[in-house]
Amino acid sequence: MTAPVLDVYLSEADAAHALRHDVRVGLSADPKWLPPRWLYDARGSELFERITTLPEYYPTRTERALLRQVVAQIAARAAVDTLVELGSGSSEKTRLLLDALTATGSLRRFVPLDVSESALRAAMTAVAREYPHLVVHGVVGDFTEHLELLPAGGSGRRLVAFLGGTIGNLVPDERAAFFATLHAALDPGELLLLGAGLITDPAIMIPAYDDAAGVTAEFNRNVLHVLNRELGADFDVTAFDHIALWDATQEWIEMRLRARRAMTVHVPAIGMRVQFAEGEQMRTEVSAKFRRAGLRAELLAAGFTDQLWWTDPDDRFALVLATVSLRKIAS
Repeated sequence: MTAPVLDVYLSEADAAHALRHDVRVGLSADPKWLPPRWLYDARGSELFERITTLPEYYPTRTERALLRQVVAQIAARAAVDTLVELGSGSSEKTRLLLDALTATGSLRRFVPLDVSESALRAAMTAVAREYPHLVVHGVVGDFTEHLELLPAGGSGRRLVAFLGGTIGNLVPDERAAFFATLHAALDPGELLLLGAGLITDPAIMIPAYDDAAGVTAEFNRNVLHVLNRELGADFDVTAFDHIALWDATQEWIEMRLRARRAMTVHVPAIGMRVQFAEGEQMRTEVSAKFRRAGLRAELLAAGFTDQLWWTDPDDRFALVLATVSLRKIAS
């Protein structure tokens, strides 16, 4: 077994600076908002893992079942030297891909990228132990900032896996920038495997983000715990209600926190006093759901062609395998 290699492009100091910037900008806006990445400290990640097991939360189990069904087809089509995974650490879906790609005889290297160095080190150690034939080369970074720093493909092709429907957390301009940056970071003929939630009945979608047990509500409020701990803020976490709604115009689920009463919140680390009116709402996450034609067009515009699509029987989730073309397609 070769010892794993780790490149660190995102330090704790970088993360602290980004948090201060995001909070200053988001809490100064009207309406207020916070980026979803600050939901995921250690506690938030544990809560999200609980969410994925809830009966209402269909995306994870639907994607996993779909991937299990088609992963051999993906591996046969891909036949790549390197698997790059953006996020999701050492989950079961990672192992489905690693097993199928290893069976083709081509896979030589695994490159996971994550913002958490501690989580990434644990995942790398586990993968290196279970797949001793692989070179494991981790990257501590943000998939919106550090894609150009991914290890080069060398003599073989790379497959970038971006699963879990995480693409839906980006608004349209952010998605366009992500796809363009990823296209620029890859070589012609390399591949993207994308997992994306599809538009279905709001009666199915909304409960996935507002479960009866209240786990998602606690997850959503966790961002206030993060701000209290990291920035010395004095949010009364119990004074905010969780809201999840379907925005049919934007075609996304939107999670918000609603103030139960008027209050002033102090954030000493950045010298802010933030006023909340009774009933005021703050956006904490969007989860876009897609129509096939729209997502296909976004990928084509960024230069991802030869798309293969798989969907579950209920058309709630899609896996897309797309190839990097020589150039972007004019929109």
